[in-house]
Amino acid sequence: MTKRHAHPSLFMFLIVPFGAMSGYLTVAVAYLMAQHGVSTSAIAGLIALSYVPHTWKFSWAPITDTTLTRKTWYLIGSVLSAIGIFATGAIPATQGNLPLLTVIVVAANFGCTLLGMSVESLMAYATSEEEKGRAGGWFQAGNLGGNGLGGGLGLLIAQRLPQPWMAGAVIGVLCLLCAIPIMMLEEPQSTHKAETIGKSLVGVGKDLWGLARSHGGFLAMVLCFLPIGSGAASNVWSAIAGDWHASADAVALATGLISGVISAAGCLVGGWFCDRMDRKNAYAAAGALQAGTAIAMAFAPRTQTMFVIFTSLYAFVTGLTYAGFTAFALEAIGLGAAATKYNVLASLSNFPISYMTSVDGWSHGRWGASGMLFMESACCLAGLAAFLSIAAAAKRFRSPRAAAPALADAEPAA
Repeated sequence: MTKRHAHPSLFMFLIVPFGAMSGYLTVAVAYLMAQHGVSTSAIAGLIALSYVPHTWKFSWAPITDTTLTRKTWYLIGSVLSAIGIFATGAIPATQGNLPLLTVIVVAANFGCTLLGMSVESLMAYATSEEEKGRAGGWFQAGNLGGNGLGGGLGLLIAQRLPQPWMAGAVIGVLCLLCAIPIMMLEEPQSTHKAETIGKSLVGVGKDLWGLARSHGGFLAMVLCFLPIGSGAASNVWSAIAGDWHASADAVALATGLISGVISAAGCLVGGWFCDRMDRKNAYAAAGALQAGTAIAMAFAPRTQTMFVIFTSLYAFVTGLTYAGFTAFALEAIGLGAAATKYNVLASLSNFPISYMTSVDGWSHGRWGASGMLFMESACCLAGLAAFLSIAAAAKRFRSPRAAAPALADAEPAA
């Protein structure tokens, strides 16, 4: 039976709510909190906590591989994400509401992980080996484009509508509409829905062990954990926009709408390159380019024009790094318990985003904007050097058995 592959662009629409939730928090809510006198370190701390569910989501990812269907879990995650965006916008962005916002943000992102892992599993099954780079590009274009939608459009609406909750309501409804393409995908046949949950989890565990012991899987895990191409500075642009004398509209456009379009373009370009070169090397090269962008921004004049130019360039390069991550992750995981394996890598990749967001907030408070940018660049370059050393050592010591392709578990069409 011939396996029918979906066009990669479908995954761009399905993952938009995932990015929209992050964008609404890091741009719209963060800017409003800064206007209410909340410190940059406190804002960065809230954003860093929003990554906690994404850091540990691998621990509940097996439920999408072993229970219900991927499409059902997607719809559940879609509804929870929309409610979370609405609730985040309905709470006034003040220092006194920070504890309540923290609870809502963490809970909403837990729901969002269900949406993300469902899309990732569907993508692993519906994408051919030759198109994994393109699929990663379209997928991350939706993620980062959604970030711009939630952030830029969310802030513009919040600045113009009479009630704060209205912006969250509009973004939430738009996110629900993104579920329409789910009807165009086939539900893949699962190999891990056994008679008992225990047997299902054993099968998932074997799949994970196969990923970890393979050469490609090991390097993918190492690369995920290092602070290469994290794009963490984009999480605090709106909080530190005042250093460049940027207006609210400039922030909304540069770090929201424009950023979403530019980063999506970067994803598509990055996906194209990833199908034409080693995907891990493409990710590492994009990370080095991101470090160079941050250094150049540190030396640039503190004007609104420079803020728009460099945040836009940073967004494009972040698109390259995100596409590279998704491409090498899809290459490493194969099929089987795709949601669980992908989310192990995705969870590891959220560690550097989370801790680098905190580092950026701390270094800005200690050394200002330039110090923050230099610190992020230094961490990125140090991580790149560590990866190159580990990759060289792994290549030298791997055995012929370990060098075999990871998880060559070709499965019948659904």
